[in-house]
Amino acid sequence: MKIFSPLYQRAMQWARHRRAPWFLGGLSFAESSFFPIPPDVMLAPMSLANPRRALWFALITTLASVAGGLLGYVIGSYAFEMIEPWLRASRYWSSYSTAVEWFHEWGFWAVFVAGFSPIPYKVFTIAAGALSMALIPFTLASLVGRGLRFFMVAGLMAWGGQRMEVMLQRYIDRLGWATVIAVVAGIVLYRA
Repeated sequence: MKIFSPLYQRAMQWARHRRAPWFLGGLSFAESSFFPIPPDVMLAPMSLANPRRALWFALITTLASVAGGLLGYVIGSYAFEMIEPWLRASRYWSSYSTAVEWFHEWGFWAVFVAGFSPIPYKVFTIAAGALSMALIPFTLASLVGRGLRFFMVAGLMAWGGQRMEVMLQRYIDRLGWATVIAVVAGIVLYRA
């Protein structure tokens, strides 16, 4: 059953849209402070569709992500009491608690590692503000950590280029179903 092929085709069309860099910047900004979808879902296909501009896309993603991270920092600094009840009731509370532990243990390095951790970056930005982390180290750690992640994603996609796009197009349905099976198996094993 070919469900993933049409989705892949649509994603590649959107990746080539003339306004895609603006959407990428908006998504990157929003994800760093309040939105649940990571920018990699746009950055990867955009870099794959246009390898010559991959580093430009990574730069847009990094700068917009850090700007959104600064908004998350402000939310943590000035509005944490307002969002704390929601945060406690959400699935993000355990991630927030982990981020706070990491800040107490590693300080500056917690933000740097956040760029690669499975814990959403927005949790770290809000925690940094709530814990009153110094703004300049927070910004520098965000630039380096997020930048490394996004330039790595863009670079790998650009390196794969047209060959990878063709190969993905050929095997996308198999990869998609394998991912679904792996997720279902993971959930079953987790609950067992």
